[in-house]
Amino acid sequence: MYKIAILGCENSHANNFLNLISEGHYPEIEVVGIYSNESEAVKKLHDQFGVKIMENYDELRGQLDGVMITARHGDNHYKYAKPYLDDGIPMFIDKPITCSEDEATEFMRVAREKNIRLCGGSTCAALQETLELAQAVREKSCGEIRGGSLACPIHTSSPYGGFYFYAQHLVEIMTTVFGNDVRKIYADKRENSVTFMASYDNFNVNATYVEGIGYYTVSIYGAKSSRSEVLTFTPQSFKHEMNDMLDLLNGKEMKKRYEEFINPVFIINAIMRSMESGKWENVNEINI
Repeated sequence: MYKIAILGCENSHANNFLNLISEGHYPEIEVVGIYSNESEAVKKLHDQFGVKIMENYDELRGQLDGVMITARHGDNHYKYAKPYLDDGIPMFIDKPITCSEDEATEFMRVAREKNIRLCGGSTCAALQETLELAQAVREKSCGEIRGGSLACPIHTSSPYGGFYFYAQHLVEIMTTVFGNDVRKIYADKRENSVTFMASYDNFNVNATYVEGIGYYTVSIYGAKSSRSEVLTFTPQSFKHEMNDMLDLLNGKEMKKRYEEFINPVFIINAIMRSMESGKWENVNEINI
Protein backbone atom coordinates (compact mmCIF):
# COMPACT_ATOMS: atom_id res chain seq x y z
CA MET A 1 0.00 0.00 0.00
CA TYR A 2 1.43 3.37 -1.06
CA LYS A 3 0.83 6.21 1.40
CA ILE A 4 0.36 9.63 -0.17
CA ALA A 5 -0.79 13.10 0.86
CA ILE A 6 -2.74 15.62 -1.20
CA LEU A 7 -1.48 19.15 -0.61
CA GLY A 8 -3.62 22.07 -1.71
CA CYS A 9 -7.22 20.85 -1.83
CA GLU A 10 -9.03 23.96 -3.06
CA ASN A 11 -9.96 22.73 -6.53
CA SER A 12 -11.82 19.86 -8.14
CA HIS A 13 -8.69 17.79 -8.72
CA ALA A 14 -8.36 16.74 -5.09
CA ASN A 15 -12.03 15.80 -4.98
CA ASN A 16 -11.76 13.79 -8.21
CA PHE A 17 -8.65 11.95 -7.03
CA LEU A 18 -10.24 11.07 -3.69
CA ASN A 19 -13.40 9.92 -5.49
CA LEU A 20 -11.42 7.57 -7.72
CA ILE A 21 -9.56 6.12 -4.75
CA SER A 22 -12.69 5.77 -2.58
CA GLU A 23 -14.49 4.00 -5.44
CA GLY A 24 -11.82 1.33 -5.40
CA HIS A 25 -10.02 2.15 -8.65
CA TYR A 26 -6.66 2.40 -6.89
CA PRO A 27 -6.50 -0.09 -4.02
CA GLU A 28 -2.71 0.29 -3.99
CA ILE A 29 -2.99 3.94 -2.83
CA GLU A 30 -3.98 5.28 0.59
CA VAL A 31 -4.37 9.01 1.20
CA VAL A 32 -3.10 9.52 4.76
CA GLY A 33 -3.36 13.31 4.88
CA ILE A 34 -4.82 16.35 3.12
CA TYR A 35 -3.78 19.97 3.50
CA SER A 36 -5.16 23.31 2.35
CA ASN A 37 -4.64 26.91 3.34
CA GLU A 38 -8.43 27.22 3.00
CA SER A 39 -10.00 25.51 5.99
CA GLU A 40 -13.47 25.18 4.48
CA ALA A 41 -12.16 23.33 1.42
CA VAL A 42 -10.19 20.78 3.42
CA LYS A 43 -13.03 20.28 5.94
CA LYS A 44 -15.45 19.39 3.12
CA LEU A 45 -13.09 16.69 1.89
CA HIS A 46 -12.52 15.40 5.40
CA ASP A 47 -16.28 15.18 6.00
CA GLN A 48 -16.86 13.39 2.69
CA PHE A 49 -13.92 10.99 2.66
CA GLY A 50 -12.81 10.78 6.29
CA VAL A 51 -9.20 11.67 5.46
CA LYS A 52 -6.98 13.21 8.13
CA ILE A 53 -6.53 16.99 7.94
CA MET A 54 -2.89 18.03 8.18
CA GLU A 55 -2.12 21.04 10.37
CA ASN A 56 0.92 21.95 8.23
CA TYR A 57 1.83 20.99 4.69
CA ASP A 58 5.25 19.66 5.79
CA GLU A 59 4.20 17.50 8.73
CA LEU A 60 4.42 14.15 6.91
CA ARG A 61 8.07 14.42 5.85
CA GLY A 62 9.72 11.02 5.86
CA GLN A 63 6.36 9.23 6.12
CA LEU A 64 5.07 9.19 2.53
CA ASP A 65 5.59 7.27 -0.68
CA GLY A 66 4.41 10.19 -2.81
CA VAL A 67 2.65 13.56 -2.79
CA MET A 68 0.00 15.06 -5.06
CA ILE A 69 0.11 18.86 -5.06
CA THR A 70 -3.11 20.39 -6.36
CA ALA A 71 -3.15 23.94 -4.97
CA ARG A 72 -5.20 26.42 -6.95
CA HIS A 73 -2.43 29.02 -6.80
CA GLY A 74 0.71 27.99 -8.68
CA ASP A 75 2.87 29.99 -6.28
CA ASN A 76 2.21 27.29 -3.67
CA HIS A 77 3.35 24.29 -5.70
CA TYR A 78 7.11 24.48 -5.20
CA LYS A 79 6.62 25.64 -1.62
CA TYR A 80 4.57 22.54 -0.82
CA ALA A 81 7.01 20.26 -2.64
CA LYS A 82 10.19 21.57 -1.00
CA PRO A 83 9.92 19.76 2.35
CA TYR A 84 9.54 16.39 0.60
CA LEU A 85 12.35 16.71 -1.95
CA ASP A 86 14.90 15.15 0.41
CA ASP A 87 12.59 12.12 0.74
CA GLY A 88 13.12 11.34 -2.96
CA ILE A 89 9.46 10.48 -3.49
CA PRO A 90 7.47 10.93 -6.74
CA MET A 91 5.23 13.96 -7.08
CA PHE A 92 2.16 15.03 -9.01
CA ILE A 93 2.19 18.79 -9.63
CA ASP A 94 -1.00 20.45 -10.87
CA LYS A 95 -1.13 23.33 -13.35
CA PRO A 96 0.42 25.87 -13.42
CA ILE A 97 3.62 24.08 -12.38
CA THR A 98 4.79 27.44 -11.02
CA CYS A 99 4.16 31.06 -11.97
CA SER A 100 7.84 32.02 -11.94
CA GLU A 101 10.50 30.95 -14.46
CA ASP A 102 13.23 31.22 -11.80
CA GLU A 103 11.23 29.10 -9.36
CA ALA A 104 10.45 26.53 -12.05
CA THR A 105 14.14 26.30 -12.95
CA GLU A 106 15.22 25.89 -9.34
CA PHE A 107 12.51 23.28 -8.77
CA MET A 108 13.65 21.18 -11.72
CA ARG A 109 17.33 21.51 -10.81
CA VAL A 110 16.66 20.14 -7.35
CA ALA A 111 14.30 17.47 -8.70
CA ARG A 112 16.91 16.24 -11.16
CA GLU A 113 19.66 16.31 -8.53
CA LYS A 114 17.56 14.24 -6.14
CA ASN A 115 16.03 12.05 -8.89
CA ILE A 116 12.48 13.16 -8.11
CA ARG A 117 10.11 11.73 -10.71
CA LEU A 118 7.26 14.05 -11.65
CA CYS A 119 3.90 13.95 -13.37
CA GLY A 120 1.01 16.38 -13.68
CA GLY A 121 0.22 19.58 -15.52
CA SER A 122 -2.99 20.09 -17.47
CA THR A 123 -5.68 17.43 -17.61
CA CYS A 124 -6.50 18.67 -21.12
CA ALA A 125 -3.20 17.43 -22.55
CA ALA A 126 -4.31 13.81 -22.25
CA LEU A 127 -7.92 14.12 -23.41
CA GLN A 128 -8.79 11.82 -26.31
CA GLU A 129 -9.23 14.61 -28.87
CA THR A 130 -5.92 16.24 -27.91
CA LEU A 131 -4.05 12.97 -28.36
CA GLU A 132 -5.80 12.21 -31.66
CA LEU A 133 -4.82 15.62 -33.07
CA ALA A 134 -1.26 15.17 -31.85
CA GLN A 135 -1.13 11.84 -33.66
CA ALA A 136 -2.54 13.44 -36.82
CA VAL A 137 0.25 16.04 -36.72
CA ARG A 138 2.94 13.39 -36.16
CA GLU A 139 1.62 11.16 -38.93
CA LYS A 140 0.94 14.10 -41.28
CA SER A 141 -2.53 12.78 -42.01
CA CYS A 142 -3.55 16.28 -43.07
CA GLY A 143 -0.23 16.84 -44.84
CA GLU A 144 2.57 19.08 -43.67
CA ILE A 145 1.28 21.37 -40.93
CA ARG A 146 0.73 24.95 -42.05
CA GLY A 147 -0.81 26.26 -38.85
CA GLY A 148 -3.46 25.78 -36.20
CA SER A 149 -5.84 27.49 -33.81
CA LEU A 150 -7.17 26.97 -30.30
CA ALA A 151 -9.77 28.51 -27.99
CA CYS A 152 -9.96 27.87 -24.25
CA PRO A 153 -11.33 29.52 -21.09
CA ILE A 154 -9.44 32.05 -19.00
CA HIS A 155 -10.14 33.85 -15.72
CA THR A 156 -7.80 36.82 -15.76
CA SER A 157 -9.18 38.19 -12.48
CA SER A 158 -8.91 34.91 -10.59
CA PRO A 159 -7.68 35.37 -7.01
CA TYR A 160 -5.50 32.30 -7.59
CA GLY A 161 -2.85 33.94 -9.74
CA GLY A 162 -5.00 35.75 -12.29
CA PHE A 163 -4.01 34.83 -15.85
CA TYR A 164 -1.71 32.05 -14.62
CA PHE A 165 -4.57 30.09 -13.03
CA TYR A 166 -6.05 28.69 -16.25
CA ALA A 167 -3.42 29.60 -18.82
CA GLN A 168 -1.54 26.29 -18.81
CA HIS A 169 -4.53 24.35 -20.18
CA LEU A 170 -4.36 26.01 -23.59
CA VAL A 171 -0.56 26.11 -23.66
CA GLU A 172 -0.22 22.42 -22.87
CA ILE A 173 -2.87 21.43 -25.41
CA MET A 174 -0.92 23.45 -27.96
CA THR A 175 2.46 21.93 -27.11
CA THR A 176 0.99 18.42 -27.04
CA VAL A 177 -0.52 18.84 -30.51
CA PHE A 178 2.06 21.04 -32.24
CA GLY A 179 5.23 20.47 -30.21
CA ASN A 180 7.26 22.24 -27.55
CA ASP A 181 9.43 24.36 -29.85
CA VAL A 182 7.62 27.68 -29.60
CA ARG A 183 10.17 30.38 -30.50
CA LYS A 184 8.32 33.61 -29.77
CA ILE A 185 4.92 35.03 -28.85
CA TYR A 186 2.82 38.00 -29.83
CA ALA A 187 -0.19 38.62 -27.56
CA ASP A 188 -3.05 41.13 -27.45
CA LYS A 189 -5.34 41.56 -24.45
CA ARG A 190 -8.91 42.81 -24.90
CA GLU A 191 -11.68 43.29 -22.36
CA ASN A 192 -12.98 39.71 -22.54
CA SER A 193 -10.20 37.82 -24.27
CA VAL A 194 -6.50 37.35 -24.79
CA THR A 195 -5.31 36.33 -28.26
CA PHE A 196 -1.78 35.32 -29.08
CA MET A 197 0.27 34.00 -31.96
CA ALA A 198 2.86 31.32 -31.22
CA SER A 199 5.69 31.17 -33.74
CA TYR A 200 7.14 27.75 -34.56
CA ASP A 201 9.94 27.21 -37.08
CA ASN A 202 7.69 26.59 -40.10
CA PHE A 203 4.23 27.77 -39.07
CA ASN A 204 2.25 29.87 -36.61
CA VAL A 205 -0.51 28.85 -34.22
CA ASN A 206 -3.25 31.32 -33.27
CA ALA A 207 -4.84 30.95 -29.85
CA THR A 208 -7.61 32.74 -27.99
CA TYR A 209 -8.41 32.71 -24.31
CA VAL A 210 -12.05 33.71 -23.77
CA GLU A 211 -13.37 34.92 -20.41
CA GLY A 212 -16.09 32.87 -18.79
CA ILE A 213 -16.58 30.14 -21.40
CA GLY A 214 -16.61 26.40 -20.81
CA TYR A 215 -15.45 25.05 -24.16
CA TYR A 216 -12.07 23.95 -25.53
CA THR A 217 -11.54 23.74 -29.29
CA VAL A 218 -8.50 22.89 -31.41
CA SER A 219 -7.89 22.93 -35.17
CA ILE A 220 -4.94 21.79 -37.25
CA TYR A 221 -4.36 23.09 -40.79
CA GLY A 222 -2.36 20.90 -43.15
CA ALA A 223 -1.23 21.09 -46.74
CA LYS A 224 -3.91 18.55 -47.75
CA SER A 225 -6.78 19.07 -45.29
CA SER A 226 -7.76 20.37 -41.88
CA ARG A 227 -9.23 18.83 -38.76
CA SER A 228 -11.07 20.41 -35.83
CA GLU A 229 -12.13 18.98 -32.49
CA VAL A 230 -14.09 20.10 -29.43
CA LEU A 231 -12.44 18.61 -26.37
CA THR A 232 -14.76 16.61 -24.13
CA PHE A 233 -14.48 15.76 -20.44
CA THR A 234 -15.92 12.64 -18.83
CA PRO A 235 -16.05 11.39 -15.23
CA GLN A 236 -12.88 9.43 -16.08
CA SER A 237 -10.93 12.40 -17.43
CA PHE A 238 -8.82 12.59 -14.28
CA LYS A 239 -8.04 8.90 -14.26
CA HIS A 240 -5.00 9.22 -16.51
CA GLU A 241 -3.41 11.51 -13.91
CA MET A 242 -3.91 8.92 -11.21
CA ASN A 243 -2.54 6.29 -13.58
CA ASP A 244 0.57 8.41 -14.12
CA MET A 245 1.01 8.80 -10.36
CA LEU A 246 0.61 5.09 -9.78
CA ASP A 247 3.19 4.39 -12.48
CA LEU A 248 5.69 6.60 -10.65
CA LEU A 249 4.89 4.95 -7.32
CA ASN A 250 5.55 1.61 -9.01
CA GLY A 251 9.00 2.83 -10.03
CA LYS A 252 8.38 3.73 -13.66
CA GLU A 253 10.15 6.64 -15.35
CA MET A 254 8.78 10.11 -16.05
CA LYS A 255 6.97 10.57 -19.35
CA LYS A 256 8.53 14.02 -19.88
CA ARG A 257 11.99 15.47 -19.43
CA TYR A 258 12.32 18.12 -16.73
CA GLU A 259 12.67 20.82 -19.39
CA GLU A 260 9.42 19.71 -21.05
CA PHE A 261 7.66 19.62 -17.70
CA ILE A 262 8.21 23.35 -17.10
CA ASN A 263 8.10 24.53 -20.72
CA PRO A 264 4.51 25.84 -20.30
CA VAL A 265 5.71 28.19 -17.54
CA PHE A 266 8.12 29.84 -19.97
CA ILE A 267 5.51 30.13 -22.73
CA ILE A 268 2.94 31.62 -20.32
CA ASN A 269 5.45 34.20 -19.14
CA ALA A 270 6.27 35.11 -22.75
CA ILE A 271 2.53 35.70 -23.29
CA MET A 272 2.47 37.90 -20.19
CA ARG A 273 5.48 39.93 -21.35
CA SER A 274 3.97 40.40 -24.80
CA MET A 275 0.65 41.59 -23.36
CA GLU A 276 2.59 44.23 -21.45
CA SER A 277 5.02 45.28 -24.19
CA GLY A 278 2.75 45.01 -27.23
CA LYS A 279 5.64 43.39 -29.07
CA TRP A 280 6.87 39.96 -30.07
CA GLU A 281 8.61 38.34 -27.08
CA ASN A 282 11.01 35.42 -27.26
CA VAL A 283 10.30 32.36 -25.15
CA ASN A 284 13.24 32.26 -22.76
CA GLU A 285 15.64 29.34 -22.96
CA ILE A 286 15.36 26.77 -20.19
CA ASN A 287 18.69 26.12 -18.48
CA ILE A 288 18.48 23.49 -15.76
